[in-house]
Amino acid sequence: MKNILIIAPSWVGDCVLMQPMLQRLQQRHTGVRLDVLAPPWTEKLLRLMPEVHDVIVNPFPHGDFNWSARRSLGAQLRDKQYDKAIVLPNSWKSALVPFFADIPVRTGFVGEMRYGLLNDARKLNKKALPLMVERFAQLAEAPQAEIPRPLANPHLQVSDAQRQQALEKFGLYRDKPVAVFCPGAEYGPAKRWPPQYYAELAQYLRAHGYAIWLIGSPKDKDIADTIIALGNEPCRNLCGVTDIAEAVALISCADLVVSNDSGLMHIAAALDRPLLAIFGSSSPQFTPPLSAQAQVLKLDLPCSPCFKRE
Repeated sequence: MKNILIIAPSWVGDCVLMQPMLQRLQQRHTGVRLDVLAPPWTEKLLRLMPEVHDVIVNPFPHGDFNWSARRSLGAQLRDKQYDKAIVLPNSWKSALVPFFADIPVRTGFVGEMRYGLLNDARKLNKKALPLMVERFAQLAEAPQAEIPRPLANPHLQVSDAQRQQALEKFGLYRDKPVAVFCPGAEYGPAKRWPPQYYAELAQYLRAHGYAIWLIGSPKDKDIADTIIALGNEPCRNLCGVTDIAEAVALISCADLVVSNDSGLMHIAAALDRPLLAIFGSSSPQFTPPLSAQAQVLKLDLPCSPCFKRE
């Protein structure tokens, strides 16, 4: 097995959680080349993973079917002569490109009646594999094989040069302890700790000598502005101004990260930063931050986890 194509998930956090699967593939197949077909917003993150040989940008927006374009992309990939594809998303359309690429072994969980597209279609035992990271890792094994336990945690490496470049670009300094807040969550507001609570915590940490950096997507800018407006003018709102690689570099500088259950939470865990991970409608029994430095905070309401967005 020399060349494997991974069809990556769309969510940033899920991409982090697939890294142990990549590590396992390298352990099982000496000298294997792992290419990843992934959405553009995860490309720079994946290029920070040493296991990834190349990233092929998936041009299809979420929900876009586009049969002819998927067929064309599959035809283009035939020249790469992949021995195997592993399809991590459960959708039918996510399995089309490997099928059109004539990849001989196409592995994934059954999902959405994909028997014709996957020829190594596996039934998921949710009880035996409660964690998403375990489910991804199982697809690196032979059919029916057990995953090795414990799995390695995801791990991202940032060089001093990458850190310094990000600090200089945004005019940031490490002359005092740094707390990074990640107040957004792409999934929806049910995952977001209220901004007034973040604001109160920011005031407390600033009184104890911390600098506060708020990091997130452009959609999180208004939330961060609210936190700053509630008595935290010295805080830096970096939401929407960093790309994903710069966000990783800045989070790697943190002495403390406070984050909702989000992609940035998983990045902070993979960087092994001291982390407070706040869970709302989702479950740390499914996608916990995988780090000994992480502590999960949740209310354990009777209705939890509901996995609702609102």
